[in-house]
Amino acid sequence: MTQTDQPVVLVTGASKGIGLGIARVFAAKGYRVAIAARHQEQAQAAATSLGEGHLGLVADVTSRSSLDQAVATVTETFGQLDVLCANAGIFPSASLETMPEEDWDQVMNTNLKGLFNSVQAALPALKKSSCGRIVVTSSITGPVTGFPGWAHYGASKAGQLGFIRTASIELARYGITVNAVMPGNIITEGLEDMGEDYLRQMAASIPMKRLGQVEDIGNAAAFFASPEAGYITGQTLIVDGGQILPESLEAVG
Repeated sequence: MTQTDQPVVLVTGASKGIGLGIARVFAAKGYRVAIAARHQEQAQAAATSLGEGHLGLVADVTSRSSLDQAVATVTETFGQLDVLCANAGIFPSASLETMPEEDWDQVMNTNLKGLFNSVQAALPALKKSSCGRIVVTSSITGPVTGFPGWAHYGASKAGQLGFIRTASIELARYGITVNAVMPGNIITEGLEDMGEDYLRQMAASIPMKRLGQVEDIGNAAAFFASPEAGYITGQTLIVDGGQILPESLEAVG
């Protein structure tokens, strides 16, 4: 099956936050978008917000069978799947000393195993595309930086980068590229819940003096999915306004 003039993207964890920002960018670029989330009502509301011709569906990335059904629904509805944006992730906070084993397992099952499940479920459809793409939402936290309370989250995000490097080699034979976007501090519902003081402190530590927008991550994901990025695979792109660059606050004062 060849790619049509309206390629299809499946975005997991896309009922809000970065995932919804990614979905908006792809919709604006003419893609048919399938939004996957754990709750049908939220997924459908997000899909409806994009305009006509998009799809909201239920998918739990910790369940391979749930993802198999989601991909089947996408291909039955649109006839194809060209891009997987593996975005679903959770970030509960707990110190290393007090973190329950269940919290560690939940984060790993969602963020890391969920990526594995998503790729395996989407792979048969992506292999039929004329230009299959996999774009992972990782993070600067774990691969580059650390943050108290997020040992499990950081480990899962670093693990995602290890995954894409081997996956990109294995899937190159099918013409499928695998890349990751690594967001810094992006304004989402979850970040807003941390309060104005936190947001101001974070903005002060970023050379561009502001937090990122969800569309900034969507634009990076759309680039990796574009024909222009067809010879890029196994790579990462940090989108953080220069956050990781300063040695101290004095360097950005």
